[in-house]
Amino acid sequence: MLVLGIESSCDETGIALYDTERGLLAHHLHTQMVMHAEYGGVVPELASRDHIRRVVPLTEGCLQEAGVAYGDIDAVAFTQGPGLGGALLAGSSYANALAFALDKPVIPVHHLEGHLLSPLLADDKPDFPFVALLVSGGHTQFMAVRGIGDYTLLGESVDDAAGEAFDKTAKLLGLPYPGGAKLSELAKLGRADVFAFPRPMLHSRDLQMSFSGLKTAVLTAVEKVREECGSDDIPEQTRNDICRAFQDAVVDVLVAKAKQALLDTGFRTLVVAGGVGANWKLREALNSLTVQPPAVKGRKKMPAEAVKVYFPPLAYCTDNGAMIAFAGAMRLQEQQEVGAFNVKPRWPLSDIVKGTSA
Repeated sequence: MLVLGIESSCDETGIALYDTERGLLAHHLHTQMVMHAEYGGVVPELASRDHIRRVVPLTEGCLQEAGVAYGDIDAVAFTQGPGLGGALLAGSSYANALAFALDKPVIPVHHLEGHLLSPLLADDKPDFPFVALLVSGGHTQFMAVRGIGDYTLLGESVDDAAGEAFDKTAKLLGLPYPGGAKLSELAKLGRADVFAFPRPMLHSRDLQMSFSGLKTAVLTAVEKVREECGSDDIPEQTRNDICRAFQDAVVDVLVAKAKQALLDTGFRTLVVAGGVGANWKLREALNSLTVQPPAVKGRKKMPAEAVKVYFPPLAYCTDNGAMIAFAGAMRLQEQQEVGAFNVKPRWPLSDIVKGTSA
């Protein structure tokens, strides 16, 4: 079964072809990063118009690479939400028009479900059930995943998502948009213990998170440095030290919450997805993760348990059509209902109910 996937939730147009027997046949991606950099952030109207320009050439490029024709497509999957309303409509309109012309089913896919399932595109795939950490510019959530469409929200950020905090902090430091990845690289050059930033909600005993206060702490540090220097320019090494301290704080919180999620569920498999899943420090910390079972009075202390951690291939960490094609194919195989034209800019992943349409 050959599924065409269309991703257009924000500032990347992704098209891919996934075959349930042969795997991923082709995936093409166009990023609008350069276009939006001039404005210091995503301009929704420009994003929507660019998606319209890109979807057909990208689709034809995928078909050519895979050596198939439009008539070979068995279903069309598209991102229904969450995301920018106009950008989502661009993808939905194209998907529905193409599916209608081909007389094939159209499959609405939740953007975060695509991210959540993207590690299954790797050769080394996780088995259900697992804890999923969805960590991106728009969302930071822990989910208990028991199967396709069977997701339970365990906890999430109550304000800024981790990726959003990365980008906003980078902007405070004068790094070009989008600055999260650049901040992460500069953190490698930073010195430990020069700056001490808070770990918000680290000991809250739940799986809620908050990164807004951490961003404010960085702003306070930056203002102090500028005052001491008598200039708006931050010394290079000081900037690197701030980057390291900020990244260390975010990673410490995510790792601690991941441990708690694994303890709460009893699962010993963790799947990390979303753009921040490409962060080198987070990968390093989670790859060495172990969980210490809680002590039981009168019993011998149990040894720490190893955790299996899975990340999507780096190419699938950011928004892409491959994850949408794959999620659509999985839903089709599960014989879940298909068909939708409307989009859902605001759409909690926990609203997806197994066995029903998205």
